[in-house]
Formats: sequence, C-alpha cells, structure tokens
Amino acid sequence: MNSPLPSPQPQRLHQLDRSRHAAPQVFERLREAIITMQLTPGTVLSRAELALQFGLSQTPIRDALMKLGEEGLVDIFPQHATVVRAVDIAMARQAHFLRRSIELEIVHTLASSPNEGLIVRLKNSISNQTALAESGDYSAFVEADQAFHRQMYEAANIPDLWAMVRRHSGHLDRLRALHVPIPGKAHAVLRDHAAIVQAIAAGDPAAAQDALRTHLSGTLSHLDEIRERFPHYLKD
Repeated sequence: MNSPLPSPQPQRLHQLDRSRHAAPQVFERLREAIITMQLTPGTVLSRAELALQFGLSQTPIRDALMKLGEEGLVDIFPQHATVVRAVDIAMARQAHFLRRSIELEIVHTLASSPNEGLIVRLKNSISNQTALAESGDYSAFVEADQAFHRQMYEAANIPDLWAMVRRHSGHLDRLRALHVPIPGKAHAVLRDHAAIVQAIAAGDPAAAQDALRTHLSGTLSHLDEIRERFPHYLKD
C-alpha cells in the first residue's frame, strides 16, 4: 500500500478505539490525505495495514472506509480491496454547480449589508494565504482558502450548508489540489479573493457575484492543462 500519511500517534488513537470517536478521526485523516493527493488515485487501502498503522482494530477502519465510499472517494470491493478513486470530473462539475449556486447568494447577502468585522477577518485570511503561497506550502494554502470561504458561510448564518458543500466537493477539491501548485494559480486565487472582499466592503452585490463567478470558474476552466499534467488521475 502506498502510505504517505503523516506519522500516526498510535497511543492516542488506540485510546479512541474504545470510543465512538475513532472512526471519525480515521475518516478525517484519510479524507485529508486523499483530498491533498497524498493518497493518489489507484492507491490500495488495506484495512489490516491501516489498523496497524493507526493502532486500532479493523472496525473503525472499516467504518471510515465506508464513509469515504459514500463520498465517492474510494471504491470498495468486498472481500478484495478498497482503492482510492480517480478524480471524477462529472462529480467535480456537480460540486462546482452546487457551490456556485450557494455562494452567489452568500456574497450578495454579505455585500447588501457589509460587516466591518467580517471584512477585517477576510483580509487577515488573505494575508495568511499570501504568506503560504510565497512559502510554497500549497497544502496549507488550500486549507486557508477553504477557511476563507467557510467564514462567509458562517457570516451568512448558514454554517450547516458549508458542511454539506464540503461533503459533496471531494472531487472538486482534489482537482484544486492538483491545480494550485501550477504557476500562477495561487496568485489568481489571491486576486479573486481580494476582489470579492473589495466588492463586499463597497456594498456592491453585483460586483461581489461577478468576482465570485470568476473565482469559482478557475479550476474547471484549466481542466485540459490539469489533465495533460496528470492524465492517470482523472476520469471523465
């Protein structure tokens, strides 16, 4: 098994083995590794090997893998193997449609009644993203990008919809993980985020929506370039 996961903490995780928290923690660890492409498409996930790596029984491992299967991130072949799925372009497009539909309404709402505290938080988030882009820490950059958007969901008082969007965005997020390191992409994200914040601060809902449309179209509009670089990772 390709196993580039961060070094686990067996003792701590073993303590969780007797609680209901073990499977969710394993799920989050594996999901993050899949989303960030530490676990690439085609990687075989062995329950026995994962149980040994995490210091757990196979039961929470099985439950975590089943949840990953529900999100379409792995293919489960009973009595055989669990394999990380290729990036599904159709699922990525559906996630993009869902996210764009919701976030267009979010930025319209936020720009219709600008909140100074939110503007400060979003600008601070952009400053953090800028530092991460300059350092070349793209995994952390993607996390900071997600945090930027999550703040807007929370400011619009719809945090539960962020959880829903996240659950359906695995394949889109994997595309973005492949796209962000390509020269110019991170700076385009920063430019788009700045435009969104500027429009919200100016109380201009139409400009905020235009900036968001530009921002969210970025990765899918470069699909041919991503496919050329990673032909074995994508599935149409």
